[in-house]
Amino acid sequence: MRGFDERGCGLFSYVDLEARVPADHPLRAIRVLVDEALAALAGDFAVLYSRTGRPSIAPEKLLRALLLQAFYTIRSERQLMEQLDYNLLFRWFVGLSMDPPVWDATVYSKNRDRLVAGDVAARFLQAVLDGARARGLLSDEHFSVNGTPIGAWASMKSFRRSTRHPGYAASQKLRKRIEEGFGWIKTTGGLARTRHRGLDRVGWMFALSAAACHLVRLPKLIEEAPT
Repeated sequence: MRGFDERGCGLFSYVDLEARVPADHPLRAIRVLVDEALAALAGDFAVLYSRTGRPSIAPEKLLRALLLQAFYTIRSERQLMEQLDYNLLFRWFVGLSMDPPVWDATVYSKNRDRLVAGDVAARFLQAVLDGARARGLLSDEHFSVNGTPIGAWASMKSFRRSTRHPGYAASQKLRKRIEEGFGWIKTTGGLARTRHRGLDRVGWMFALSAAACHLVRLPKLIEEAPT
């Protein structure tokens, strides 16, 4: 028989978020790598926060939410909080259960600023790279440096010009790989134009977007790596 089009509004839910996320969803492999990197930063987080006072947003949850903002090209913290409110996949990745309310966008931004002051993004990026190195996915054979223009709130006086180095010829051969990373950071990562002012904030967000870019690539590299 035909079912009735009625809105279900049960008082209790007995389904775990873990069961809602498909076993083969790409975020599952990424979440494992993220948790490994965050575990390596436990000591750094302990230094940034006082042992007394009112508990703040957990830095691990803050960083996972920021990574989602890069993965899914979410333009603002307010839109991110809106997604966290109803998107079960986002709640699972960040570490929120079904019941807790999401954070106010202003409170979230202020808590993020503490991580900016602690240079956590660069350390998180290094932790991600350390994990890749431990799996034999990094090589010291060549190191390339490239630049890409990013629309920013800056004047012409703040620009600095770089010089070519002996490895420039080798870098040209690897240029496509380098530009793919920059392209992801600018398009998907949302840094075609910066959302923040100041070199510290822009550099912090760039480091986090670079970490997000690596996290997207690493699961496939790990799968294809010889055992």
